[in-house]
Amino acid sequence: MSLVTELQKNDQIAPTGPGADRPHEDRVPGGGTPGRLRRLTSAVGSTRIGIVEVIAIIVLGLAALAAVWPTLLTSVDPLTGNPTDRLLAPSAEHVFGTDQLGRDVFARTIHGSAQTLSASLAAVLIGVGAGVLIGLLAGFFTGVLDAIFMRTVDVLQAVPGLLLSMAVITALGFGTLNVAVAVGVAAVPSFARLTRAEVIRWRSTEFVRAARADGLSAASVLARHILPQVRGPIGALLALEFGSAVLAVSALSFLGFGAPPPQPEWGLLVSEGRDFLAAAWWMTTFPGLVVAAVVLAANRLSHAVNSEKEFR
Repeated sequence: MSLVTELQKNDQIAPTGPGADRPHEDRVPGGGTPGRLRRLTSAVGSTRIGIVEVIAIIVLGLAALAAVWPTLLTSVDPLTGNPTDRLLAPSAEHVFGTDQLGRDVFARTIHGSAQTLSASLAAVLIGVGAGVLIGLLAGFFTGVLDAIFMRTVDVLQAVPGLLLSMAVITALGFGTLNVAVAVGVAAVPSFARLTRAEVIRWRSTEFVRAARADGLSAASVLARHILPQVRGPIGALLALEFGSAVLAVSALSFLGFGAPPPQPEWGLLVSEGRDFLAAAWWMTTFPGLVVAAVVLAANRLSHAVNSEKEFR
C-alpha cells in the first residue's frame, strides 16, 4: 500500500486550502464519494447567480451562437451591398443601419463574430497552454530553471501587451491567425505568474511531500496532486483573459493587422465607420457596443467564478 494511501486511510494528511475547516464527519477516508457528494450538494445549494451574471451568460451565449451559426440570426449576405441603400439609418429592415457600400451592418457584425471570437479563443488557449506549463515547471523546480523561465516572463511582461502583439505580428505577418498568436504570446506572463504562485503554495503541503516520498515522479505529482488544485484560479483568469483577448484582437483589427477587407471583423467594422462618424454614427457605435458587451460579460463571469469558493 502506498504511503499516500496509508496516510489518507489513517486521516493523517491534514486538509489544506478552502474547506479545511469542515467537520471530520464530512470527510471520508481516501476522499471517498459520500463526503465529496455532500460538499458538492452544499456548494451548489449555496451558489447565488444574480441578474447581472444571467445577462452576462446570455450575452456570451448569443455571441457564441453568432460565431457558430450566423445564418440563424440573419440571412443577409455580409459582403454584398446595394448602392441605393448607402448609409441608411437603423430601421426595422436594417437593425444596425447600412454602411457606405449599402451592406447591412447587423449582418456584418454577426458574421464578424466568427473571426473575432475564434481568434480570441485561440489566443487564450495559446496563453493558458504555454503559461501554465511554464508556471508548473518554474514553481516546482527551483533554481536555474525557475530563474530562466521567470526572467523570460519578466521581459515579456515589461513590454505593453498591445505593443508586444504588434511586434509579433510584424515578425509573422498580417492575418487573423497571426493576430491570435500575437495576443496569445502577450497573455502568457499572466498565466505563468499565477500558476507559479499556486504551485509554490501547494508544493509544500503534506500530501505533496507524501507523494514525493512514495516515489512518484515529478510529472505524476504535478498532474495528479498539484494541477487539480490550481484549476480554479486558472479558470477565473481564463475568463478574464478571454475578455482582454477580444479587446486586443479588435484593437489590432482596428489598426489593420487582422483580416483584410471586405471580411468582417469587429475591430475592422469600427475602423470602417470612423470616416463616416458624423453622418453615419451607427457604423461605429453598434459594433463597438457589441465588443464592449462581450468584454464586460466575460469580466463579470470571471469575477463570479473568482468569488465562489473553490470545491475540492
